[in-house]
Amino acid sequence: MTRDPAVVAVLVFDRSPLFEMSVPLSVFTLDSSSEADHRFQLQSVAAEPGPLRTTGGLEIRAPYELDALGTAGIVIVPAWRNPEERPGEPVLAALRAAHADGAVIVGLCLGAFVLAAAGLLDGRRAATHWAFTGALAAAYPEVTVDDAALFVDEGDVLTSAGAAAGIDACLHLVRRTMGAGTAAAIARRMVVPPQRSGTQAQYLDQPVPERVDDEIFGVLAHALEHLDSPLDVAGLAARAHMSRRAFDRKFRAAVGDSPMRWLLHQRVLHAQRLLEGTDLSVDAIARQVGLGAGVSLRPHFRRQVGISPQAYRLAFRAIDVSGRPA
Repeated sequence: MTRDPAVVAVLVFDRSPLFEMSVPLSVFTLDSSSEADHRFQLQSVAAEPGPLRTTGGLEIRAPYELDALGTAGIVIVPAWRNPEERPGEPVLAALRAAHADGAVIVGLCLGAFVLAAAGLLDGRRAATHWAFTGALAAAYPEVTVDDAALFVDEGDVLTSAGAAAGIDACLHLVRRTMGAGTAAAIARRMVVPPQRSGTQAQYLDQPVPERVDDEIFGVLAHALEHLDSPLDVAGLAARAHMSRRAFDRKFRAAVGDSPMRWLLHQRVLHAQRLLEGTDLSVDAIARQVGLGAGVSLRPHFRRQVGISPQAYRLAFRAIDVSGRPA
């Protein structure tokens, strides 16, 4: 029996976060009939025995049970409550069976952990919330975790980064399944862009690591306070009272990256904050973060964040309390 791609099953778990769970429910139930000629048939499926609770103290009841996965063309796991907890075997078996029978399986945010537990991500690229990419990679070494992607489309399996990235993945799936017109109509109704630029990297904040030796911590703190100054590895090593070779080795062990790559990352991160909260020109920002001019900042910014400084500013411009652009 051929599965209908317009039939979308959304698995609802106990203690799932409400926002993530609502993403596919919103995308696939919006009536776009005035601007598109197709509507999805949504099935909310209880992945576990009820009552099912969610954030905010709410209790919900899903009208379908796991056997509904037998007909759905798309099966979505919108969230999972705990990356350290393995989902129950009945739901994992149901996901494997649906996938083997031709369904497209989608894991949004921490839902990727459920797909990984089912073995559906083995040998594949996958995305999840940036705060849990390391945990996914450690728990499932056979999965290639992309810590920058907003979503990863592997054809019959899709995964996304956290929260709002689930909207990106769902709209992508609508576009792939029903066409750009339907996806654009739904995006307009939701007042979201049909397709966002950039990567998950633009949302990351990586402060000084919590556990480092005093010598390295002092160097990190000094560097962050003097990003507008010329800094090099030799000078940082001297501040730590180490040879350059010893400093490089100890720095990599503490931070997980080379001193110059870490420093460049911090310069770009500081540039992001200035783009968000000031009206400084790109050239002025480049000087404040120690990169001299905009022509030097732009390629590093695009490589790390995925979009240009100006595009980033338009997306993340500071908003005042009235909701107007600052």
